Amino acid sequence: MHLECRHIITSAPLLGSEVGKDRGERDREGDRSPSRRLRTLLSISISFCSSTLDPSQETPLKPPTPAPTSSGNGLIRYRSPSAPELSRAAPADLEAKMKRARQEPILDKIQRFRGVILVFAVPLLLVSFVLFLMPRSPAVISFASRKTVPGGGEAGSKSYAVIFDAGSSGSRVHVYCFDENLDLLPIGQELELFVQEKPGLSFYAKDPQQAAQSLVSLLEKAESVVPMKLRQQTPVRVGATAGLRALGAETSEKILQAVKDLLQHNSSLKFKSDWVTVLDGTQEGAFQWVTINYLLGKLGKSYANTVGVVDLGGGSVQMAYAISEKDAEQGPKVSDGEDSYVQKLFLKGTKYYLYVHSYLHYGLLAARAEILKVTKDDSDCILSGYHGSYKYGGNAYRASAKQSGASFLKCREDAVKALRVDEPACTHMKCTFGGIWNGGGGAGQKNLFVASFFFDRAAEAGFVDREKPVAVVKPAHFEKAAKHACQLSIEDAKAAYPHVQEDNLPYLCMDLVYQYTLLVDGFAIDPGHDITLVKQVKYGDAFVEAAWPLGSAIEVASSA
Repeated sequence: MHLECRHIITSAPLLGSEVGKDRGERDREGDRSPSRRLRTLLSISISFCSSTLDPSQETPLKPPTPAPTSSGNGLIRYRSPSAPELSRAAPADLEAKMKRARQEPILDKIQRFRGVILVFAVPLLLVSFVLFLMPRSPAVISFASRKTVPGGGEAGSKSYAVIFDAGSSGSRVHVYCFDENLDLLPIGQELELFVQEKPGLSFYAKDPQQAAQSLVSLLEKAESVVPMKLRQQTPVRVGATAGLRALGAETSEKILQAVKDLLQHNSSLKFKSDWVTVLDGTQEGAFQWVTINYLLGKLGKSYANTVGVVDLGGGSVQMAYAISEKDAEQGPKVSDGEDSYVQKLFLKGTKYYLYVHSYLHYGLLAARAEILKVTKDDSDCILSGYHGSYKYGGNAYRASAKQSGASFLKCREDAVKALRVDEPACTHMKCTFGGIWNGGGGAGQKNLFVASFFFDRAAEAGFVDREKPVAVVKPAHFEKAAKHACQLSIEDAKAAYPHVQEDNLPYLCMDLVYQYTLLVDGFAIDPGHDITLVKQVKYGDAFVEAAWPLGSAIEVASSA
């Protein structure tokens, strides 16, 4: 093998003429010139080595014989090239190498400096990859920061939402107008359009097309308040509640399909098939809780500062209130297919654990059927002088008064049996009725707002002002009103309760007894505890219906 190495020491081309200067001169100039010091730091040492191997050579390589030194001390020394020798070799070699470097292709340069490139590139790639894998912040539903609106409207513009409440006692339509923060804006002189019609969809169980047609007048009134240019952006949602749930899957699906066809072919509003559905009781209760706490300005505050809600509909009753995280963790586990007792909600940056349960068959109209099932014959809950039948959910029940008339105490016994207050299936420490966990109570239940039929019957019975949308009462007020109503005949009741509709009058004693029993025995509320009956909630300078559709409108507006 032949090995040849050449060492070239150079700096920038401007230094080529100066390499021959002696050390003393360079040192003196270096002291005076900063540029000299910089150029020295930038000097390049290049070593070029080439080798050839002759396979026939077997003689080991020997170092060149060193020249003896003049010192005569017998030591072997190797002489380094002198500065003048380097100065003569440097210019030519440097020029050749620099010429080849200028002609070197870019790919070759990348290949030659691949080590340096990798040193810098690999860490950058690793950092980028780690940042990519880092989890994003979880989305938090915050109505106050919402900047998009139904149908994708721009911030600063109005938007609308149309919600049908297809209940067992009637159909109602709510139209809401929002700004970009989902704050309510007026529609005319009110903060919502609210119109209702009777009977409800479940009344037309055998005629789905007629059920859909019953919504036409409500749809026309809803569309009339939505500006023409916004109608195609305005979502329309139909939420059927307990009345349709009680009809069974096949019948309710036929009615819902007829309603979908109506909206698809006869409406100018934004429509999606899955916006027409039967709400489960958990959804209904959660929407109602959101509605009332939204209107009261409670959302975003501690759970202890929110209010609990009892919503007595026609087919079901819902209880919903916020509980502590500890109580939520201690809640019973439910079987597959059953609604969980606790929902997690993120509202205005605050996490809530919402206990919510819907008691199907225990709405006011459904409860009449349950109480009549207990007696089967003449009832202690029907006003004296009435003999007829009660129709609910496609079935007819005997509804005739006893000869002695109605009795508060005996009617209350029937109501307790219908509620199954002493249900042996209760496996939890605290139950309401029918073996249902009550959520554990707590601060979120202390302040109760009671809505829907509770307010209606109280106003008709005369112990709250029907012209005022909110009233603070006690369960004992229902007891007193029930005792008075149960003493009357059907004829006397007509004069005593002019605001009660004729078809509801025979059941006035039963309704008031049931409401008192539900509050005291069902939900274990002390008869002397204050509760707030609410029809509408003041929002700004106006009042808004305290019903679940507003909560539904907020949801569809937040996700549309």
